[in-house]
Amino acid sequence: MIKHTSPISGIDAHGDLVVTAGYDNRVILWNAVTHTAITEARHDHLANQCRFSASGRIVVTSSSDYSARLWSVPDLRLITVLTDQKDDVEMTVISPDETRVATASRDHLARIYDLDGRLIHRLEGHEADVLSVEWVRNGTELVTTSDDGTVRRWDSADGTLLRTIDLGDVETDTVAVLGVDSFALGNDEGELILIDPSGTRRHRVHDAGIKRLAYDAEGGILLSSSYDRTVRLWRLDQGGDPAHLLTSEVPADVWLRSCAKLSATRWVFGTFGSSYAVFDRDGGTWDLTAVEPTPGLNAVASTPTGRFTVGDSGTVRRDGEVVAELGSCCNFVAAVAGTVVSGGQLGALYDATTGALLYQHRSPLNCAAVHTTSDGETLIVGTYTGEALVLRDADGTGLKLVDVQCIQDNAVKGIAVQGEVLFSVCATGAARWHALPDLKLLAANEAAHARIANAADALPDGRFVSVGRDLTLRIWTAAGEEQAVVTTPHRNSIKCVAVDPHTGLIATGGYHGRVAVHDPAAGTWVCDERPTTAGISALAPAGSPGRFLASSYDGRVYGVEAATAVPSARNR
Repeated sequence: MIKHTSPISGIDAHGDLVVTAGYDNRVILWNAVTHTAITEARHDHLANQCRFSASGRIVVTSSSDYSARLWSVPDLRLITVLTDQKDDVEMTVISPDETRVATASRDHLARIYDLDGRLIHRLEGHEADVLSVEWVRNGTELVTTSDDGTVRRWDSADGTLLRTIDLGDVETDTVAVLGVDSFALGNDEGELILIDPSGTRRHRVHDAGIKRLAYDAEGGILLSSSYDRTVRLWRLDQGGDPAHLLTSEVPADVWLRSCAKLSATRWVFGTFGSSYAVFDRDGGTWDLTAVEPTPGLNAVASTPTGRFTVGDSGTVRRDGEVVAELGSCCNFVAAVAGTVVSGGQLGALYDATTGALLYQHRSPLNCAAVHTTSDGETLIVGTYTGEALVLRDADGTGLKLVDVQCIQDNAVKGIAVQGEVLFSVCATGAARWHALPDLKLLAANEAAHARIANAADALPDGRFVSVGRDLTLRIWTAAGEEQAVVTTPHRNSIKCVAVDPHTGLIATGGYHGRVAVHDPAAGTWVCDERPTTAGISALAPAGSPGRFLASSYDGRVYGVEAATAVPSARNR
């Protein structure tokens, strides 16, 4: 049976067809009437987004293998590969006349190709990752959004920049074309930004970042989906403010990164499961009957009570046995104060051994670290909206929230504790050092990584390490000084890092399935292996010198021995 085995990050619809793109590298074409798969194709890496052409005869897909690809419909036969990108392709769209293709890439560029894959223009000007692109004015112009906080319009004939609209420092992930000169954008502050010839208007419509906008031109209805776990519908009258029509709480399995209009009343969404979800706005109902749990793992930890794993389905296992069902995608697992905790997309922090809810936040939870003192252990959780959540068991009745402070300007991607210092890295590439327990800022490097910083850990000698999309391993002092920039063997984004407390060896894991181990004392890489073709989602010391555990999106945990560089796979 054809189905996804990792989360669905991209989706589009055309007539009775739906196409999905997933973190399992798959692109699947579905019959929307029967909700059954027709056929599939594959990228070499994560498939991020997908889009039908206007006629429905072509599907274009965007991937972390640095390519965009064109496929024929309905057989998904490969037509063309677009390969000029130097980083992940986040979005690809075909022009209305189906003669050109535009891509948005994390290498800070948008590009225009012809359908044979010949590069026509590189659109240079954005100062950060380009996240979305759309054709406007019947294909004579393009509009792009970027992490640099700007919206830019381009002449598609000669590639020149026509206009730059500065929206401030807040990231804008998504744009919807409302008309010839009218656009809707959503940003990480939950603002809906409407731009037309009369000017720019901002409306705070969500409590967390807006991840996707979709516009029903026939009905004049805009759909916004947010990490506050709601979908909202708006009537957009000419020149007026958005009129709220409906708010729907989103089921736990739905991933709000992508959505598309299916019919007059129905919309389709990606999920963390095997198939897509359908939302009917007439009744505000959701259909997830075809969605099954997927096996992908996002975290692994070796604890005094066993090896814990958790992933896309929210299933917590200890030494391979299920101990709790948390109900949605979780991003980390950590031992603290005599128990093990986990959290993720729902913004909920759980006791991973019992499933009990410990705290509910307004946005997803990304990472965690433990601060140990003579008074006990404190849990610090990094969030999608830049906060550090501080929880402590002060009276022996369990972890409770004692403080919330903003420590980064965007998503906290990794945190680590060394003595009385908290080190954190951010989606902007920034690194910051805060004092514990009051979280007073000690030092900051806003350009610590040239791209998104993904993870951090602490070395036993008092220093910190970090990794990111710029393919470097960086070593920092506790005072905020950069000591080393280490070139890694990775060819694609580095997802995770872990330090062996016994030896000081540093393991790095990438989205391409690679694990490489660095010896900072010798300045050499002592291990470079690819135990899986799926991505490495997390790393953890295994408890004995030179050994690491690597969890993967394929649902397995791999043991890596730095001394012999021979990985051994074990079922989770």
